[in-house]
Amino acid sequence: MSKNKLKKFAEMETFNNVFQCGMQDLESSEVKAMAGHWRENYFKNNNPIVLELGCGRGEYTVGLAQKNPNKNYIGIDIKGARMWAGAKQAELAGMKNVAFLRINIEMLCHFFAANEVDEIWITFPDPQMKKVTKRLTSTYFMERYHQVMKPNGTIHLKTDSPFLYTYTEAMVLENNCGIVVNTSNLYEAEPSAKIEDARSLKTHYEKQWLDRGLTIKYIAWELPERLSLIEPHIEIEKDSYRSYGRNYVSTTNN
Repeated sequence: MSKNKLKKFAEMETFNNVFQCGMQDLESSEVKAMAGHWRENYFKNNNPIVLELGCGRGEYTVGLAQKNPNKNYIGIDIKGARMWAGAKQAELAGMKNVAFLRINIEMLCHFFAANEVDEIWITFPDPQMKKVTKRLTSTYFMERYHQVMKPNGTIHLKTDSPFLYTYTEAMVLENNCGIVVNTSNLYEAEPSAKIEDARSLKTHYEKQWLDRGLTIKYIAWELPERLSLIEPHIEIEKDSYRSYGRNYVSTTNN
């Protein structure tokens, strides 16, 4: 591990807005005290809780928290070196409605209680074209989100990936989730309050993808109170560029 990463990890240990937990910590009293108590123990208010899953540098976590001070935002990722950037920005700014949680997303249910989460944002995740259970919008993950979200809570997906967008739209329709908004070209869509948050922030990589001519897709839906999930069985054309890193657009499908 590089000295720079080690320095960032050490610095994050000093941040008041960062919580880092491994599998070995799940039975600890500190972890058990988190679920169901984020508002009273950390945020000190009764505002809605919004998660950004796979938050990376925390650009959306911090940006949305600045834009919506009446909501509490928690960025979740396992990559601590990336998370450091957003955590430090929020710490230096003295933001009280931002926290970061360094865990695997599969561990959500250990850190949040039923009905504790109001919204989830999934911003530019890896499409995981080979394995469905790794997709953050798969029914595998929907079941986990359902355990911590309030009834009819909203999930947002913003992606450059035609594959993931097509899959997610099919999953939402197959399971009769209520679609809040759905557009295959976010920045060409008619401006409205429903897409304002999605349009108002552009990540570092999003700007690069837009410069390369890729369109940004956005779909938001509500998880019904009662959930009986079915995976969509459709053939989806794979993206014509690399899903990992997405460093270039190729002429053939991967």
